[in-house]
Amino acid sequence: MSQYETAKAFFEACETGKGWEGCKSWCHEAATFACQADTLAETTTLADYADWMKGLLTPVPDGRYKLAAFAADETRGTVVAAAEFHGTQTGEGGPVAPTGKAVVSHYAYVIQFDGDKISHMTKIWNDVHALRGLGWA
Repeated sequence: MSQYETAKAFFEACETGKGWEGCKSWCHEAATFACQADTLAETTTLADYADWMKGLLTPVPDGRYKLAAFAADETRGTVVAAAEFHGTQTGEGGPVAPTGKAVVSHYAYVIQFDGDKISHMTKIWNDVHALRGLGWA
C-alpha cells in the first residue's frame, strides 16, 4: 500500500469516527499530533486525536467531511488533505445542550510517514470559527 493509499484509509477512518481502534493499523503506535488551536492544545498523540474525532460525532451525529484536495509528496514522505467539516449539534454530550446550529469548518491535515506508517499529523484549523458556528463559544 502506498503512503497515499495509507493516508487515504486513515483519513476516512478518522473522519468517520472509528477512533484509534479503527485507525491504528496505519500508524506507528507512538504517532504524534500537533494543532495550533486551543481546543486541541493538550492533544499530543494521534491516538488521542482519533478518539477526540470519534467523540465529536456524539454531539454532532451528522458530522461529515467534504474533501477538497488530497495529495502526496513522496520526496518528503508527506500527504496533505484539505477538507470541510459539516455538522449540526443535535446530540447530547457537547459542552452545552444541543444548539441545533450547523457549521462548515475548513481544515487541513499534514500527514507524515516513517516508512510505510504514519508517524505524525499536524491539523491546521480555526477552532474558534468552528466553535462559534456550533454555538459553543
